[in-house]
Amino acid sequence: MQMSVPSCSLHPRATELVDEFISWRHHLHAHPETAFEENLTSAFVAEKLKSFGLEVKTGIAKTGVVATLHGNKGAGKRIGLRADMDALDIHETTNLPYASKHPGKMHACGHDGHMTMLLGAAKILAENPDFAGTVDFIFQPAEENEGGGREMVNEGLFDSHPVDTVYGMHNWPGRDIGTMAVKAGPMMASYDVFEIVIEGKGCHAAMPHLGHDPITTAGQVLLALQTIVAREINPLKSAVISPTQIFGGDTWNVIPNTATIRGTVRTFDPDIQDVIEARLVETAKHTARALGCDARVNYQRRYPATINSPAESEIALSVASKIVGVDQVDTNPEPSMASEDFAFMLNVKPGCYIWLGNGPTDGDRLLHNAAYDFNDDAITHGVSYWIALVKEALSRD
Repeated sequence: MQMSVPSCSLHPRATELVDEFISWRHHLHAHPETAFEENLTSAFVAEKLKSFGLEVKTGIAKTGVVATLHGNKGAGKRIGLRADMDALDIHETTNLPYASKHPGKMHACGHDGHMTMLLGAAKILAENPDFAGTVDFIFQPAEENEGGGREMVNEGLFDSHPVDTVYGMHNWPGRDIGTMAVKAGPMMASYDVFEIVIEGKGCHAAMPHLGHDPITTAGQVLLALQTIVAREINPLKSAVISPTQIFGGDTWNVIPNTATIRGTVRTFDPDIQDVIEARLVETAKHTARALGCDARVNYQRRYPATINSPAESEIALSVASKIVGVDQVDTNPEPSMASEDFAFMLNVKPGCYIWLGNGPTDGDRLLHNAAYDFNDDAITHGVSYWIALVKEALSRD
């Protein structure tokens, strides 16, 4: 979709090569692969990187790819740039010419665009690596739910590629093309999940006094969980407890033995995360006991909060301002309660995660929606940002 965009300073090669970049994006969009199954995607990315003359390592966290480029002005700092590769289990409804050819799989979060922008930057930087230092282009699998960022770190990503800093980017529907958003501190929330199994005593539904009803108990647990944030978390802090599944029983006239509640917890503060985990377990168990049942709680911390470090956020802000213009950079975006496993990289290396405008959300062009499509008009902005970021970050003392 073509649209007018604000005046900005795009890299001339990014503009010259945009049609080629769009063709890559459409190919990747048509061939989506989900977590740790990005075999065709990984091969496509690796082939492109090798054709640029880069050192390429594959097989990190199964399907991850990392390419290395050394500047022609000697030794210096080392920077990592990361893009995610995986798709989602969604049946695409866009009817685009390049729509998914894999039924039930779809690039509904724009990772096809993220890969394309990083590939484009790698191509242009490889043509003229006029900087001192080293760049590692990190293509990460399994961002959606499965923690591919964690697996890359655990498999020694930063041992084999010892970057000083690491940067990420995500498209953001609802923000105009030619705009960016960045700030130091939290950008995305932590992502925890829980399962509460209420164990009661089944009986005939007409004689509830002979059993211990896990269904009624589950209802009371649901209500009690909401008091944790409402009454035990500082109102000036942010936290969400969202039960998303509840099920139990199989027929009309039987009170079952068990009922199950599942859900998610989001926050930006590790201390609040600790409080919520402890209180959720206690609340579920004590509420169940008060009604004659028991509760088994399985609480899992999936992703930490995505928190930008100050110095690297200042660099990202400086670069973004040069690419799209100072007035087009939101320097105080409201953090999102969605989560991002780039957080695992930021937990061990300083860095910054920035949002790139993807244009309007009309026609349900929302992240994780079956009608979503990455906006090709954003590609040159993302490519230009990556190139300028490398130059500026590696030149800083």
